[in-house]
Amino acid sequence: RPPQLQLAAPLTVAFAPASLPRDLPGPLPFSETREQETRLNPQTSITSRYEMFYRSTTAREEAALQAATLREADAALRLLQDAPLGALAIYVLPETSSLLPQGINIYVGRHRSALVRAAPGLAALRARLQQVAHVMSFTAASVSAALSDRVPASQLGPDAGRHFKSSLGYEITFSLLNPDPKSHDVHWDIEDAVGRYVQPLVDKLSFMANFSVASQILYYAVLGVTPRFDKESSSFLLSAHSLPHVINPVEARLGSSAASLYPVLNFLLYVPERSHSPLYIQDKDGALVGTNAFHSPRWGGIMVYNVESPAAPQASLPLRVDVDMVRVMEVFLAQLRLLFGITREELPPEFLMESPGNEGLADWELDRLLWARTVENIATVSTTLTSLAQLLDKIGNIVIKDDVASEVYRAVAAVQSAMEELALGHLHSAFQASKEAITSSERAFFDPSLLHLLYFPDDQKFAIYIPLFLPMAVPILLSLGKMLREARQRKKDPTKTD
Repeated sequence: RPPQLQLAAPLTVAFAPASLPRDLPGPLPFSETREQETRLNPQTSITSRYEMFYRSTTAREEAALQAATLREADAALRLLQDAPLGALAIYVLPETSSLLPQGINIYVGRHRSALVRAAPGLAALRARLQQVAHVMSFTAASVSAALSDRVPASQLGPDAGRHFKSSLGYEITFSLLNPDPKSHDVHWDIEDAVGRYVQPLVDKLSFMANFSVASQILYYAVLGVTPRFDKESSSFLLSAHSLPHVINPVEARLGSSAASLYPVLNFLLYVPERSHSPLYIQDKDGALVGTNAFHSPRWGGIMVYNVESPAAPQASLPLRVDVDMVRVMEVFLAQLRLLFGITREELPPEFLMESPGNEGLADWELDRLLWARTVENIATVSTTLTSLAQLLDKIGNIVIKDDVASEVYRAVAAVQSAMEELALGHLHSAFQASKEAITSSERAFFDPSLLHLLYFPDDQKFAIYIPLFLPMAVPILLSLGKMLREARQRKKDPTKTD
């Protein structure tokens, strides 16, 4: 039976001078807890608990809030914080504060803090604090997406099936497809681009899983779909309904997923051949896609990179093409975030949110991802151990070695620890425990001593042993038959006795 989960997020609310609402229930500091239960299905429910601690700002925090810009204030507050993973700090500013622009009541920074304009009453302030918690911490929707296998499709959002499932590792592969090397001599500085754009994001996510990044150039690799020529624009078009047919022919050339232990995220940069240039992608409504790219859920993304034709028709071939990596990596980074389930919801106009910058991921977005992945890991371990128990019940004569049993016990203990840490709001230790549980449960499930017994049913035993025992059994059975006939004959003709 799947576990009943409790998630607790610690929130610190710090009031700057002249920002206290009139109807506070008591003097600072004080605490309160907001709790909500969400039932995902008849067996699974999740209790969300926000533990709010109200206090006054310190002198150093007040000095940080005197910064000239919001970004400077966010950076200064980051240096003063010692917030663990999953914790948030919300600073309440006076209603007349000039730090927040006109019409903006909530500012969400890059780290684990937010600035909120004070409200006259506690009820209005609580509503704003709840908005911040829903944006920056876990929500019922984000957790439901992590448990998409257990939740009815009607309860899931449109992005629920896009992201990769939780794994202990991922392989990211960047591929340059040049189907027409006679016409185009394409150069891309992928090493520098990965170092500048991808590596900071991977470093931030390294706590979650192991990552490896590779790149390759494939020549004469075509999309497998013939684009349609459009006379009006003198260009070639790929329509939305033909995009699914693009991936299979290309994937056969990639060759990366066959030898990989972990899920592979494929990012393809396609330079169309000269005879099909320029090539544009159309969406379902027939409009051209601005990025000229599309992504495939749980697979990766493809971007079409058009080459400008030379002004002089007698230009020598192949043309040298230097790829603008800034434009390319902006698209691939956006697709990478989508594949990990890092999405930003539509916000009300009173919200102002800082972009994540070079790291590609804000600290609170990492926390939000870890909440979901911890819950997903717990559910996966529950399913794995249940499946293992059902398999072992079906095989009556199986011998379970001590090391397999110890891995099962270790997985159960780690899951229990992860659930306890989640309920206490300790995201770091909860996620680590859930990773240990995944590792132990998979070691037990795929142990070599069990694997061959799973594919050795009773009918195969008969098929193996009958040819061995049948030659021996025939003379024995014939002898038994002869002895029975002789015994019957003796009963019919009893010997005469004197």
